[in-house]
Amino acid sequence: MNAGQLQRRAPAEFSLSGELSFATVPELVQAGEQLFEAADEVSVDLAGVGRSDSAGLALLVSWIRLARQHGKQLNFHSIPEQLLGMARVSGVAQLLSLEHA
Repeated sequence: MNAGQLQRRAPAEFSLSGELSFATVPELVQAGEQLFEAADEVSVDLAGVGRSDSAGLALLVSWIRLARQHGKQLNFHSIPEQLLGMARVSGVAQLLSLEHA
């Protein structure tokens, strides 16, 4: 299993990679705190995300909630089709600003 990893590429730019599953997501929920330390608007590139289940989608929703609590803007880029599909089916695509993705 390729555990999910969140890496800072620039003060307000991160990349998320690996597998997003019930086994790997709990640590990433905690790692999300660092997203909002340096900027009011943060972007997360998901191009490196492999397999994902509903825990991966829950992770993105939890980060959006965290961003709102901190008064920050969070943008996701290069979202894998599997995650997009789950977001649309579950009705959270608009919450994640994916309605045009």
